[in-house]
Amino acid sequence: MQTGGQAKSHHREGSQVSGKPECGAEDSGQARTGKPKLDWAGLWNISFGFFGIQIGFALQNANMSRVFQSLGSSIDDLPALWIAAPLTGLLVQPLIGHFSDRTWLGRLGRRRPYFLAGAVLAALSLVAMPLQGALIGAALLLWVLDASLNVAMEPFRAFVGDMLHKDQHTAGYAVQTAFIGAGAVVGSLFPTLLDAAGIANVAPAGQIPDTVRYSFWAGGAALVAAVLWTVLNTREYSPAEMAAFGERQAPEAGIDTALAARDPKLALGWIMAGALLAGVVRHEALAKELYLLAGLLAAYGMAYGWAILLARRGKSSLLSSIVGDFSGMPPIMKRLALVQFFSWSALFIMWIYTTPIVAQIGFGTSDPASPAYQEAGNYVGRLFSIYNGVAAVAAMLVLPALSRRFGKVRTHAIGLLAGAAGFGSYLFIQTPAWLQVSEVAIGLCWASILAMPYAILASSLPQSKLGVSMGLFNVFVVLPQLLVATVMHTIMDAFFPSEPVWTMAFAAATLALAAITMLTLRLEEGQG
Repeated sequence: MQTGGQAKSHHREGSQVSGKPECGAEDSGQARTGKPKLDWAGLWNISFGFFGIQIGFALQNANMSRVFQSLGSSIDDLPALWIAAPLTGLLVQPLIGHFSDRTWLGRLGRRRPYFLAGAVLAALSLVAMPLQGALIGAALLLWVLDASLNVAMEPFRAFVGDMLHKDQHTAGYAVQTAFIGAGAVVGSLFPTLLDAAGIANVAPAGQIPDTVRYSFWAGGAALVAAVLWTVLNTREYSPAEMAAFGERQAPEAGIDTALAARDPKLALGWIMAGALLAGVVRHEALAKELYLLAGLLAAYGMAYGWAILLARRGKSSLLSSIVGDFSGMPPIMKRLALVQFFSWSALFIMWIYTTPIVAQIGFGTSDPASPAYQEAGNYVGRLFSIYNGVAAVAAMLVLPALSRRFGKVRTHAIGLLAGAAGFGSYLFIQTPAWLQVSEVAIGLCWASILAMPYAILASSLPQSKLGVSMGLFNVFVVLPQLLVATVMHTIMDAFFPSEPVWTMAFAAATLALAAITMLTLRLEEGQG
């Protein structure tokens, strides 16, 4: 089958694309081996669905704290309510990556069935969310929404690697990042635009304002439309074509000999760490959310031990495959995983606490039912639109220039340090207008986080396991979010019970650690 954008994006014989100059390559000739290079239309088509997915994430990130507080949650309960989102990603993304590596559904292809299913489920969740009148209903729907967005998002990361020659990976992820930024701008601005149009931005206690309600509904429609564009305007390479390019579509089944060689007793360390943490939480009467972290440590230990036993018995399973891939990550992926861990700790702090911080320091209120608090919520949407808009531009213009000048590693370190400066500035700014400058620095950081690690990884990982590898890489996006959701509440209660702005100091520190860690990464010649 030859339909849509892929038919438009590359010539049947796999030579020059659409009769137009190739973009994003390191040379002006044709791909030396393997896949043909895509023109800008092809790069647009393979990533446009991410525009809609990011609208969904932006609506979630900028408005869920506001939704929870409008339905009666206190600021102290926000981290616990947000746990659903990262926990869902932790479970869903490796599974979806594993299955999408092994999928081929004829005309629908390999990754596109997951785009489509996730988009439809996420849209339904966005429609249902503003109809909730109870806090528990909104929390459960956040779980469903985040799971669905992760089902749609994870294969998009691998899709770029599937469809592009290695010379175009940086360009492909830059275009994807631009769509992420653009989608986030649209999603973040929805409530503000509706408020300007005269839609009610304040609701009685226990109800969600109409600006948020209509924004979620419009976002659901935009999400489905954008993903359908990519589904209908791309054609994935078939298993036969991937074989002709010298790449397997799916990993070979077999026993992980490296996993089988490990000692099952190593799993006891993880289990004991979980039990020890649970004991400390109980003895010190710490936040009950920490029991979740303890449970995850123990659960990984049990999964690790069982996977080793299965591999030793010569049995191949979903569990042993995922655990083997996770424990056997290549060194470059391990180092980038640590960078991601520090980076996403800062981002999750921002998404949880920016609204109450801005409401307190800029609008003089901590009351979610007040008009001033709702105005602050809209202002946060505008701030988020700035950092996402800057990211969209920086991904296409700034990052490539910096990368050519300093290399990928130092470019990412520069972006992370810019983010540290942006978050740190929240401690000194008392006028909301000046926070827009902070968001410019955060936008450069966001662009780098979304593009640079994936551009490095896509050229370093085996194609046959690209989906599950990207899913496992996401574990280090999710774990810091769980840590923030479970630990930050305890820290703030102990040291800054009424000053949420100090969470931004933690965010700045973790980004500085990420930059330092990035500078210890060494790429092979020609990669960095």
